[in-house]
Amino acid sequence: MATVEPGIARHYDISGLEERIIAALADSGADVANLRASDLEAVDEFHIGGVAATKALVGQMGLKPGTMLLDIGSGVGGPARFVANNVGADVTGIDLTQSYVDIAASLSERTGMAGKTRFVQGSALDMPFADASYDAAIILHVGMNLPDKPGLMSEAARVLRPGGVFAVYDVMRLKDGALTYPLPWASDETMSFVATPDDYRSAAVAAGFSVIAERPRGAFAIEFFAAMRERLAAAQAEGSKPPPGVGLVMGEDARTKIANLTAALEGGILAPVELLLRLG
Repeated sequence: MATVEPGIARHYDISGLEERIIAALADSGADVANLRASDLEAVDEFHIGGVAATKALVGQMGLKPGTMLLDIGSGVGGPARFVANNVGADVTGIDLTQSYVDIAASLSERTGMAGKTRFVQGSALDMPFADASYDAAIILHVGMNLPDKPGLMSEAARVLRPGGVFAVYDVMRLKDGALTYPLPWASDETMSFVATPDDYRSAAVAAGFSVIAERPRGAFAIEFFAAMRERLAAAQAEGSKPPPGVGLVMGEDARTKIANLTAALEGGILAPVELLLRLG
């Protein structure tokens, strides 16, 4: 695993990303001197469906104020801030990419949420946390970069308390078919480890989880990208800047990545899938 991790961290490392996020928000009329977590929702939820997908997933978890939540692969901190803000949970995020950890902490600072969120650099397959230290965990669009699903599940099971819920929202393979790269999570096939829902389920059960809910979100994903294309086309027609969105975090070839992913979604090869797991 150690061999693919540096490449994956580099794939996500975009220089000047925080400055680009703040500039895009300023362009869209946000008061960047007094940012609120909700101002960032268009740009800090780096997964299909953005904040609507986070809301749909987290809403099924039964989280309460003070819940100790772990966000595995926390990116620039959007889901962590969303849960801290809307549920009152205490959230720790872990991410492989150091610049994302730094940006996540900085954006939490800017939005007055430093006290409710913290971010650390590390691997999802070897987390620097004590056994049974969290009440619940989430992972959003991270498993596609993890070759070892059983390792992910056993590590999640280790850090969760008995009865803890682990909510997964990853892009999964629903049928055979070639994928075209680059994709949002991978420049080429050497860093893409898309697995089937069955792979996830069997790894989860082997680690001591039971599956409490499962939902494919392919239609939701196709609608999300169609709406994004419409917004971009409308901005182009008006000669205005497109509204900030997930493409900001994808770098220069964002359009190609989104087009390749959309083709796989429309072909029914890939779809984001929600899995809710309970430990024990």
